[in-house]
Amino acid sequence: QVQLAESGGGLVQAGGSLRLSCVASGSIFSINVMRWYRQAPGKERELVAQITSGGSTNYADSVKGRFTISRDNENTVNLQMNSLKPEDTAVYYCSAFILDLARRNLGLWGQGTLVTVSS
Repeated sequence: QVQLAESGGGLVQAGGSLRLSCVASGSIFSINVMRWYRQAPGKERELVAQITSGGSTNYADSVKGRFTISRDNENTVNLQMNSLKPEDTAVYYCSAFILDLARRNLGLWGQGTLVTVSS
């Protein structure tokens, strides 16, 4: 069984920073792209940032210059969030496309971690 687990959410004042982490575990052969999404109350889930196995990154316009996505290793993706704004308040989800040891392609989601930015 393969799963994703996020950590690092919490409450922070506007202008502050938080670092989210997501670890993939289980019978993993390889991981392609890893992404962070977020969903604010009453809004649709949106892509925040992604990073490929080769290290290429992309960001939503709303977070460019403030957020940085990185991979510590094959199975861990981080999201460093600086200069946080109240509008960044949301549940943040990690997702990944994983090839497991049985060579099955899996699209997985973590359980989500809440980020609350107070004004």
